[in-house]
Amino acid sequence: MPSQNNSKIARFGLFELDLSAGELRKSGVKLRLQEQPLQVLALLLEHAGEVVTREELRNKLWPSDTFVDFDHSLNTAVNKLREVLGDSASNPRFVETLARRGYRFIAPVQDATTAESSSSFLPAATSLQQSNEKPTSQPLHPELEIPVPHRGITRGLFVLIQIMYMIFYLEALLRLHAVQAIADSFLPQRGALILAATVMVTAGIGIPLRCYLISAAGFDHRRLGKKFLQIFPLVLTLDQLWAISPFLLMQKIGLGAAFAACAALLYLPFSERALIRMAYVGTGSAKV
Repeated sequence: MPSQNNSKIARFGLFELDLSAGELRKSGVKLRLQEQPLQVLALLLEHAGEVVTREELRNKLWPSDTFVDFDHSLNTAVNKLREVLGDSASNPRFVETLARRGYRFIAPVQDATTAESSSSFLPAATSLQQSNEKPTSQPLHPELEIPVPHRGITRGLFVLIQIMYMIFYLEALLRLHAVQAIADSFLPQRGALILAATVMVTAGIGIPLRCYLISAAGFDHRRLGKKFLQIFPLVLTLDQLWAISPFLLMQKIGLGAAFAACAALLYLPFSERALIRMAYVGTGSAKV
């Protein structure tokens, strides 16, 4: 690494690369990264926002008198780098692959230089920042580009949403006859039976699902982010079906209140996904 960069620290998302120590840290915690992936990251950061060709990486990492399987070695180094960053080649947040050309670092980068020199560590990277952006010591979420909230708050809000749905399910099952009576008032008999059966089936699926999500968030299961994204289509389907439940109470709360409650419930599954993404960062698979 160039000696003139020894006092430089580059920050991106939750990560920071300290060239003087040769360390990559996430939220202040040192990560284990081998020398070649670290050198790849340093070169990409040095030319952030620009294409770094495979030939440039070869000249930087392997001298001309070194005999290696270059393609395999470079792919391995980039793969290990993506694994540590929680990045994905198919949906990159940090390292973008340009087929048969090279790689490009695409995330916003902050120069955290403590030296007296005012020169930029990454001139191309700072051009990606808005001119009116104010520096902040609080790390930004690498996907949502917001200050990273306290994980206890996001997990707590997520658990509260799951408890709310559990109450919905239990109340509907305990008052199933009342639900069917309300349905009979505006639906034909066959339609009322179908609605009651739908309530039973979806509640039967929803109760164990919510128990799993409550326990996983409560015990801070580290793979919950990936698991939730996998089951999100099921969660979305259940939540959208139950979003129409306020209309069963329309005679008591009125059409306007029922419509407002329905609109809020329609948005709720996307709030659950956002909370999970804030609490569990970097769940993508690492591919070259």
